Amino acid sequence: MVDTLMFGHANQQRIQAVESSFGKCGRPLCVPGRVLMGEGRLMKLSRRGPQPKAFFLFNDLLLYGTIILHRWHKRQQLIPLGDIELEDLEDSVRMKNQWLIRTPRKSFCVAASSYEEKRAWMDHISDCRSRLLQSGGCRPGSTFAVTWITDQASAICMRCCHRFTVAQRRHHCRECGFVVCGACSKDRAVIAHIHPTKRLRVCTTCHSKLSQAEAPEVSRLRGNSTGKMGWEEEEGGSSEEEDKPAEEDHDPSS
Repeated sequence: MVDTLMFGHANQQRIQAVESSFGKCGRPLCVPGRVLMGEGRLMKLSRRGPQPKAFFLFNDLLLYGTIILHRWHKRQQLIPLGDIELEDLEDSVRMKNQWLIRTPRKSFCVAASSYEEKRAWMDHISDCRSRLLQSGGCRPGSTFAVTWITDQASAICMRCCHRFTVAQRRHHCRECGFVVCGACSKDRAVIAHIHPTKRLRVCTTCHSKLSQAEAPEVSRLRGNSTGKMGWEEEEGGSSEEEDKPAEEDHDPSS
């Protein structure tokens, strides 16, 4: 009993320290039953290249953030373990000891400083996820976002082949992850597993595919042979906001 109480108190202090490191901008982390399983620094591959991030593994979620100082962080990103799928990757020129973390809203590569550390992270994440699923605490995700191709991977638009310049900026299609120019990514579409209502930037090819997939469903909802309109137009609605230039964070609203 004493050991259990001491562990509970120490665990709460550790979680409070993580919560405090993100300041007032972070979400509360101290909830009943949550346990901090481990923490460390990993390299996360963003659109601008590998960046060091602080990662914290709990028994129900994975958290990461940008490192400001040794114990101060910002841009807190929370990922439920049920929404995570891991894939082992071979070493590349830019990152060794890497693996892929897939989530419905964003998928990205991370790398550890050694192979042993990589295996420990992957095994611990998988174990925590398995226990959570077995306990019925969550349902596993089935649809995952594509991994974005980094800015440095292409000097030309991957749709029209025009060269990028200071004026011709790089963008990313949220559906396929390609690096594209503004002219080839002027369309917007809803990608339900990333955001249920927000219209996100997509390339012209993906927009055409998504529009074709939506056409039968829209036709079914909007009316029948009597000419009456379905529930979609009776409810009404407003136009979706344009998506802002994408940051490398997990939160699709940033």
